[in-house]
Formats: sequence, structure tokens, C-alpha cells
Amino acid sequence: MQTPTALEHLIEALRCLPGVGPKSAQRMAYHLLQRDRKGAESLALGLHNALEKIHHCQQCNNFSETETCPLCASGKRDPQLLCVVEMPTDLLMLEQTQTYTGMYFVLMGRLSPLDGVGPKEINLDRLLKRAQDGEVQEVILATNYTVEGEATAHYVGELLKARGLKVSRIARGLPMGGEIEHVDVGTLAQAMLERNAMR
Repeated sequence: MQTPTALEHLIEALRCLPGVGPKSAQRMAYHLLQRDRKGAESLALGLHNALEKIHHCQQCNNFSETETCPLCASGKRDPQLLCVVEMPTDLLMLEQTQTYTGMYFVLMGRLSPLDGVGPKEINLDRLLKRAQDGEVQEVILATNYTVEGEATAHYVGELLKARGLKVSRIARGLPMGGEIEHVDVGTLAQAMLERNAMR
């Protein structure tokens, strides 16, 4: 049986989502058309509005509806601190801790040569310009502790140090509420190496 062309296009479009293969895309398409047309209309409108209105903040590179996002425009943030994160979700998590009051720069990815992601794809030129604006005194690298995140932190850190900037890296170790017997050996070893004096 021939699938309608519009339906084929919808299925193919849904496959752009991470973790969605041909079968999942097909199920989603049939669900939206058969069981949730209002949801489909809402999804289409939401995507259209987001694509029309959301751009990158000129300062931090995060998503924003304005040229400068509300966080960068706030006079309550410390312009001497610049925290570099991989994705907007990382920024949101750091903000939830309510322990950091500086500025951010969102790379929108991490270095991964095997996936074709190099310095240009993660906006390193914009980061360097931002870090050398005359106000930034310290850059905090808060990339993930994955192979790619570590490589990104090392590469970015070397570039920034070569320009005379103070660079630090977020600590790692045992999670809050974690029990030693359930923690992997690598995390436990790092926690021991990066131990702090008790205050």
C-alpha cells in the first residue's frame, strides 16, 4: 500500500529528533494524525513560533527572544565571572543551585572531531571575544565530565590561559546523598584526589 506523500514527509521530519528511529517516527505521525490533531496543530504552531522568535543572545549565546537575554541584561550578575557550559540545559541546572551569580557562555555543543564538531561549530571565536571584553577576570569551565567534555575544557582552557585569563574547572566527586559503595571507582578516585580541607 502506498503511503501518502505528506505522511511520508511527516515521518521523515520526526526522525530529526534525537533517539527517534523510523518505527518511532511512524508511530508518532499516526498518533498525531489519528488521535491528537489538536496536539499536532499546537506542536506545529509552537515550532513555527520558536523558529520565528528565538535567536541567540549576543552575549551568552543562549536562546533568547531578545538581542540580549534577561540574564545578561540583569544588573545583579557579576560581570567578572564567566561560566562556560555546553548546553542551555546545563545553564538551567547551575541556576537552580542558586550558588553562582556571574555571567555565562553557552557553547551549544562540545568538541567531537568524529562527529564533525570542531572549534567553529561550538562558537569558540565568540567565546574568546566575550572572555576578553575587559571585564571578565575568571572563566569557569563547566563542561561535562565526558571524554568530549574533558577535551573541550582542556582545549578552551589552554586558549584562554594563553590570553592571560584566569581559568578554573568545576569540581567533581561524590554526589550529595551518595553512598561510597555505590559510586564508580573513577568518581571515587577523583573525589579522593580533589578532597578539600574541612572548615
